[in-house]
Amino acid sequence: MPAKCPLIAVVDDEDCVRRSIVRLLRSAAMTTQAYACGDDFLQDAAALQADCVVLDLHMPRVSGFDVQALLKRQGRRVPVVAITGHDSPQTRALALAGGACAYLRKPVDEALLLGAIANALVQREVNRTGAAT
Repeated sequence: MPAKCPLIAVVDDEDCVRRSIVRLLRSAAMTTQAYACGDDFLQDAAALQADCVVLDLHMPRVSGFDVQALLKRQGRRVPVVAITGHDSPQTRALALAGGACAYLRKPVDEALLLGAIANALVQREVNRTGAAT
């Protein structure tokens, strides 16, 4: 039986960044759903099915930090790969404390992003099955 193609939600208010990440992930045989803001992501029922979220931390209105906090309050255990153009030790600490499984700076290195997503998907499967493969 073929493995299910992972669904990756991409949440970034920068159109060129969002489109670039979507193209990269689709070229890596991943299904994507793109969102221009945290509000759109949180209001879309399809987002609940995401296997991983690539999440910009600094967006207007609902930030990536806000999205992380809401996912955590709701008990949602979707892996988050945090991305930011505003790197600082405080930003990194907040993202990781909020549950991000990876933290990457913009411009995002494609190989690092694909690796972070692959690791997140493996960890999600381990958490889901309760055993390492």
